[in-house]
Amino acid sequence: MRAIWKGAISFGLINIPISLFPAIRREELKFRLLRRSDMSPVNYKRVATADGKEVPWDEIVKGYEYEKEKFVVLKDEDFSRVDIEATQTVDILNFVEIKEVNPLLFYKPYYMEPGKGGDKAYVLLRETLEKADKIAIAKVVLKTRQHLAAVKPQKDGLMLELMHFPEEVLDTSDFKAPVAKTAGKAEITMAMKLVESMTETWRPEKYKDDYREALEEMIEDKIAHGAKHAPAKTRSKKPTNVIDLVSVLKKSLEQSGAKMKPAAKKKPAARKSAGRKKAA
Repeated sequence: MRAIWKGAISFGLINIPISLFPAIRREELKFRLLRRSDMSPVNYKRVATADGKEVPWDEIVKGYEYEKEKFVVLKDEDFSRVDIEATQTVDILNFVEIKEVNPLLFYKPYYMEPGKGGDKAYVLLRETLEKADKIAIAKVVLKTRQHLAAVKPQKDGLMLELMHFPEEVLDTSDFKAPVAKTAGKAEITMAMKLVESMTETWRPEKYKDDYREALEEMIEDKIAHGAKHAPAKTRSKKPTNVIDLVSVLKKSLEQSGAKMKPAAKKKPAARKSAGRKKAA
């Protein structure tokens, strides 16, 4: 696999040569738009909304809509005035505890491979982060755009994970909060039992993209047999308004095979001693 970026991690006076490699792979199935009558591919055209005419590339400019249907045009020289210098370094700004960072900020991981002569400093940074239980917050320029990023220890190596800037994440106050503030004791107890009954060792190979696999099978079937042999549609469960949580939890526990412990019987109250003196 080819590196997508080569540079160095920089913090203090330390520079560690590294290469970045994608840590995830998601290849979406690609579809083309076709004309039904003859299966001819349909291409997109650059059409102006004012008169419906196609616009050649040399007449297209970039504009920012500051008010409805009011634009300011930005030229290449305007973008170059605010261009961030690509220093080819992952500039570490500071170190923080990972539990302090909102998980929603992380979105795209990369493996960091040490470059020639950088092994010792690479291992030093990884072990230091691991022992301190911290991550490094950095800035890096990839493909002409500046990103916020985190450097994290990952097994025997380091990972660079791109991050959203905090202002990009929507605040939870924008969404409706649940009316119920707390759950009942019985409900929590039963929900905990259900969680325990469904808990198992993490096995990542167990989880597959069912939709993609079904789609690939259907495409292969169409190629082999035509549209007449398309597989039957699977019926999805309709959501219901859960009202009686206790009965739903009981049914869930029965399905998971978990046994409910019978409630402990109350011991009869101890009899008062017969030898007590009567009140005068």
